[in-house]
This record gives sequence, C-alpha cells and structure tokens, in this order.
Amino acid sequence: MELPVVVGVDGSDSSLVAVDWAVDEAARHGLPLRLVHASLWERYERTLPSFGTDRPTEKAMAEHIISSCVERARVRDAEVKASAEVLPEDAVTALLRTGPDAFALVMGCRGRGQVAGMLLGSVGLAVAARAVCPVVVVRGEERDREGAPGGGGGVVVAVGDNAEETGALRFALREADARGCALTAVRAWRIPSQEPVDHMLIADDAARLREERATVALGEAIQRAAGEYPGVDVRRQIVEGPAHRVLLEAAAGADLIVVGARRRHGHFGLQLGRVAHTLLHHSPCPVAVVPGLG
Repeated sequence: MELPVVVGVDGSDSSLVAVDWAVDEAARHGLPLRLVHASLWERYERTLPSFGTDRPTEKAMAEHIISSCVERARVRDAEVKASAEVLPEDAVTALLRTGPDAFALVMGCRGRGQVAGMLLGSVGLAVAARAVCPVVVVRGEERDREGAPGGGGGVVVAVGDNAEETGALRFALREADARGCALTAVRAWRIPSQEPVDHMLIADDAARLREERATVALGEAIQRAAGEYPGVDVRRQIVEGPAHRVLLEAAAGADLIVVGARRRHGHFGLQLGRVAHTLLHHSPCPVAVVPGLG
C-alpha cells in the first residue's frame, strides 16, 4: 500500500501554497494525496445562538475550506489521486494522528491570523517536533520556490555527527532522485571555544584535524545511504562555522533543505535542536524535518 502525502489545510494563504507543494510532491513520487482539515465545529456550535447572526457556521466553513483545497489540488494536477476529510480534533492532534500512515506531512509556515513575516507558529513546531514521519514546512517567497523563477537549486541535506543515522540523508536522496537534481550534503565543523590553543601551529593542526574528522564523517554517511540511488549526483560541502548558520547559507537558492531530528529515549517525541529550530523559522526554502533514532 502506497502511503499518501498528507497536507494540513486551514484556509490560510500559506496552507494553499502547501497544497500546491504537496500536489507536486505526490506527482513526482507517484503517490496519492490526502488533505486534512482539523475543526472542532461540533464542540463550538453548541454554544452559538440559533438566531441573530449571518456568519457561516463553523461546519460550513470547514466544508468550504476542504472542498476548495480539493479543487485547487485537482486544478494543479488532475492525475494525482486526492482525498480529503475534516477531522474533529485540534490541528496538532489531527496531523500527528495521520503521521504513521503518511509518506510525509506537509504544512504551510503560517496559519490563519498570522501576519506575513512572523515566525513559524506553535502548530508547525509541535508537529515537526513530534511526528513519526517526515514533516515539510513550506517556506520561502513564491519567486524562490521550486517551479518559479529562481527555483531549480536542488536539494540540500544536513549531515550531523552520527554517521549511523541516515534517515535524513536517505530522504534527501529520494527527493533528489525524484526531481532529477543534485544533492548537496553539508557537514559543518568548528573548534570548540573551550579547547585550549597556545600556539598558531597548534591551532592550525587542531583545525585541520577537525576538518578531517568532518570529511570522514560525511563520507561514511554518504557511503551508507547513497547505494540505493546511484544516479544522484552527491556534492559534498565541509564548512567551518556554527551548523545553523552554515545551513541557512546553504539553503539560499535551494528547492528543499532536509534536516534530521533525533528521538531521545526517555523524552516525549522528537527534540528539535538548534539547527532544525532555526531552519523552521528562517529558512529561505521549504524545510523537511526527518525523524531518526539517537
């Protein structure tokens, strides 16, 4: 059974952009599309008066949102098989519940009522932090997203310290393969500020050692994952500097940046580190957060 691409919709402009991205994603992977809208109209309509108001009921609004998004998906690509439903839950619960049966969860970067330019809202953060499947938050200006002028920048993936954990890298390879583009694997490195250095030559040796270790770690991770996608052109970048800054720079001009989120035993859900958190708030392109074990 093919897992669908699931997209959360709430009627905001941002979620409409997410629908477009999700349709394209489903098409390139040959997957079905599932549109989900969370609405607690059954709970709230019991408190509404039955007279003296002309505003649409919450139920009518929910049905309008989901039907409009289905039509948008069909116009975008009629070949993609799309289904839709309204779930009587809060948005975070509804989306997390779909995760085990999803290829990926796709969301906009702003919900209804949020001002353009604001940081990612609480729903997006909660879903990205706790979902058991990859979560894609569609960020970036229209002119920078794939399919628009300035697009076509390929896929970027962050490769961290754990060479054994290749979930994000495998997801990124699959994306690059489906898109027919190059994959840029980025590994940041730096000398800890607390490491004592008493001589310039020692400092140079320490830097060289750190860079060599980063190079080896990146190579090992690619070797473990790339065999399934021999046709993908994997380009390696080993860059000195804080990982969150290095990856923000690497995301400029990219179609998608992929980062892992490590599940820690004894903690609830995924723990978003500084890198994933920064990208979700500030990336100039869509961000995929892929869960992994650590």
